[in-house]
Amino acid sequence: MSDSSSFSYNFQHTEPFWQQEWEKRRLFDVPNVPDPNLPKYYVLEMFPYPSGQLHMGHVRNYTLGDVVARYKRARGYSVLHPMGWDAFGLPAENAAKSRGVSPAKWTMENIAAMRAELKRLGFSLNWDREFATCQPEYYGQQQKLILRLMKEGLLERRESWVNWDPEDQTVLANEQVIDGRGWRSGALIEKKQLFQWFFKITKFAQPLLDGLKTLDNWPERVKTMQERWLGRSEGAKVRFTLDHAPSDFEEALQSVEVFTTRPDTLFGMAFLAISPDHPIAAKLAKNNSKLGEFIAECHRMGTSEEVIEKAEKKGVDTGLQVIHPFIPNQKFPVWIANFVLMDYGTGAVFGCPSGDQRDIDFARKYNLAFKTVVMPQGEDPTQFVVTDKPHAGDGVLINSDFLNGLTIAKAKKAAIARLEEMGIGEKIVNWRLRDWGLSRQRYWGCPIPVIHCPTCGVVPVPEDQLPVILPEDVDFSLSGNPLDNHPTWKHVDCPKCHGKAQRETDTCDTFVDSSWYFARFTAPHSSDPIDHEAVNRWMPVDQYIGGIEHAILHLLYARFFTRALNTIDEVGMQEPFKALFTQGMVMHESYKDAAGEWLSPDEIKKTDAGFVTRDTGEAVMVGRIEKMSKSKKNTIAPSAIIERFGADTARWFILSDNPPERDMEWTEEGAVATSRFLQRLYRVVSIIAQDVPVDVSLPEQIAQSADDLRRMTHRTIVAVTEALDGFAMNVAIARLHELTNAVADAEKQAKEVGVDFARREAAYMLSLLSGPLVPHMAEDMVRLLGVQELVAQTPWPIADDALLAATRVIIAVQIKGKLRATIEVAPDMDKDAVIELARSEKAVAKFLDGKTIIKTIHVPNKIVNFVVSG
Repeated sequence: MSDSSSFSYNFQHTEPFWQQEWEKRRLFDVPNVPDPNLPKYYVLEMFPYPSGQLHMGHVRNYTLGDVVARYKRARGYSVLHPMGWDAFGLPAENAAKSRGVSPAKWTMENIAAMRAELKRLGFSLNWDREFATCQPEYYGQQQKLILRLMKEGLLERRESWVNWDPEDQTVLANEQVIDGRGWRSGALIEKKQLFQWFFKITKFAQPLLDGLKTLDNWPERVKTMQERWLGRSEGAKVRFTLDHAPSDFEEALQSVEVFTTRPDTLFGMAFLAISPDHPIAAKLAKNNSKLGEFIAECHRMGTSEEVIEKAEKKGVDTGLQVIHPFIPNQKFPVWIANFVLMDYGTGAVFGCPSGDQRDIDFARKYNLAFKTVVMPQGEDPTQFVVTDKPHAGDGVLINSDFLNGLTIAKAKKAAIARLEEMGIGEKIVNWRLRDWGLSRQRYWGCPIPVIHCPTCGVVPVPEDQLPVILPEDVDFSLSGNPLDNHPTWKHVDCPKCHGKAQRETDTCDTFVDSSWYFARFTAPHSSDPIDHEAVNRWMPVDQYIGGIEHAILHLLYARFFTRALNTIDEVGMQEPFKALFTQGMVMHESYKDAAGEWLSPDEIKKTDAGFVTRDTGEAVMVGRIEKMSKSKKNTIAPSAIIERFGADTARWFILSDNPPERDMEWTEEGAVATSRFLQRLYRVVSIIAQDVPVDVSLPEQIAQSADDLRRMTHRTIVAVTEALDGFAMNVAIARLHELTNAVADAEKQAKEVGVDFARREAAYMLSLLSGPLVPHMAEDMVRLLGVQELVAQTPWPIADDALLAATRVIIAVQIKGKLRATIEVAPDMDKDAVIELARSEKAVAKFLDGKTIIKTIHVPNKIVNFVVSG
């Protein structure tokens, strides 16, 4: 026997060695068009923003993808597993302002640093396909797609109200406004009117909704979030005529259109409210300072639905009135209200307090009378009254003329039919989804490839003049868009008339860059944006992995872009991602000093008295376990983990603690325990490699201990395979723990017949099965066992069916239905032999003594039950 203490896994030497070996052999490269004789598998993690340093969330995300990629290769797939960089965006521009460096230099230096860290983790990536979205080779191809979509009528420029971030000095999409603040800057968003470029995503609203039903391998939570964001609602568009409209109102302003999902409640109307951005509001505000001040106040409010919903409901009476569509002699006041959004419906609503809490609050605040129009089934219509709380459930209509007594569903149909008959309304479908505004007033983004000519209007840049490349000599000291301030870049000749013209100085929202990168990965060096043969062979992505925070922004835009590209025959599929996995966050304790300042884990140490600061020894307050973030300084740098424990320890631990869809806590104790276990696994295999000959044979007859170990090994193959197929990496790790323990224990039976063969077989299978999880150590263990073929090139092991069948079963022995003992027998053992064995069991014989057995019940492989007298 060997001295186990002499074996140690030297990750400092082993991990770089195998990384160089994989790269030298180019094991992970695949052709643009996959081998038709192999099944294809495209696994992709959401590509990172090059901030300069990996965080543990990156490590978890990319380790999950790498496990899948390595496992699928072993299962015989041709695997595409690329990596790139989502490299445009404001952080680089802000760095340029604060540090005096160019965004390009800052970005590329960060990419270099992060690439090196990713390589140290041993990810099996197709590095030959790497690109950054800030490279002209990428965004020039994107400009071609933009022009092709414009030609198809899916991109247009128009004036609109936008969300303006006063800190970042740029427009944000509705999806980028979180609780009324900019998603990056945190500044309170303002409303502003600008000419903007829009993708017509609303044309795809219904297909995007219908497509969710086909995504069987997406989390239900994500599909629900997208369904709500799309916000399909059926209702009616109703036209209210103004009573005595002002003489300066043109015809379009003499009526107000309202979209409502509850036309059945029209008889409960108390007021009509319009958005501060409604054309009528703008017209009135020109000569009414009170209205103008209120509208300005609304523009300073947050723009998200959440902020508006939580804000105090305010309004100003315009003095105008509208005529009720069903009751010509009744008129209702028109208010400008801060809770009505211009970009939802028609920018106007009718208030029915009977069925809406917001309308009740508004009516009470401004002393507006209202009546009850819906009551629960079975109530007395002469007695039921809504006061402070609306009736929001099902019911029947009351106080509603021709709708009285109808259910809500029937009343809706009847109301719409009457509106259509009168020519003042119609049934329509409305969507919460708005068109995607992609214009951003910043430098570090993809230039929108059009030219503004005073004679010809908007002129697309000819494809042979692409890419429109960003200038390098920009001045960030001036306020506003650096491209607007550049002295020469924007000044060009019109491609049509050759007269003086100007380039578009807005650049693309960075979500455009990430809405098609997965298609470019299939042929990243193609002279056309998308190689049709490559994209149609590799896509859709078989497994996409990323955070739940991208459920709407990125994932919805990517789905739209794929459908838009499909309409112009660039791709042959409707959905980009066949399966989606959203991993949980990596958590860590947070710490504060006595002054309440955040402390990093490096700034504290643990003593018998608790945590104290390293430099002063002062007591530290331990806070909640929460998501790692720079602001709370509770981050752990992956580079520090790799330096101390190695990449394999980081990979194993980050997958072992919880199911990958749940949050996991990174702890020092957990990392240390993982390192110890992996060292133990390595020692177990090393001892077998030294003590058991490579050519050890399997005897015809083997000891029970050898048979037991072989059966456990092959059951582990099945268990790990099922776990990896089901994305249960933590379960796979648990099974490998169990097999490792069994192999270590088997050393005690090494002299029994067949045990050495079983040990070496188990050690080899342990090495192969752990290959996707700890690839460096797996390669080292296989080499120790005398196998020259790399794990990365070895087919996945297949269990021997003969070793999966049970060799022993546990039988419950009962007396009058009460368990008295258990016995272990061979499966399907002869009935009489089983009964006799059960009767002779000591604990059973004791209870049967002096009793008469009236009946014996035998359920094969499960139960023997003796029914006795007395």
